[in-house]
Amino acid sequence: MSDAAHGVARDQLRAFVERIERLEEEKKTIADDIKDVYGEAKSMGFDTKILKKVIALRKKDDQERMEEDLILDTYLAALGMIESPPEEA
Repeated sequence: MSDAAHGVARDQLRAFVERIERLEEEKKTIADDIKDVYGEAKSMGFDTKILKKVIALRKKDDQERMEEDLILDTYLAALGMIESPPEEA
């Protein structure tokens, strides 16, 4: 490769690295903001562990959530932690 080609590749690499570094810093800032919101919710009496579960559930579509609930119920029933789920017709 010529020196010019090395220079172009070096410049592109530097640009990628700098973009990633900026995004990582933004990600850290956003994570800190989210942590602050959870802290605020906790100070108002909300259970942050449950809030995190609610947020995770809202990310899933209804079908995915229903399938996971059915599998969870099946496992819990197998362990004797709940009554067996009703069988579908």
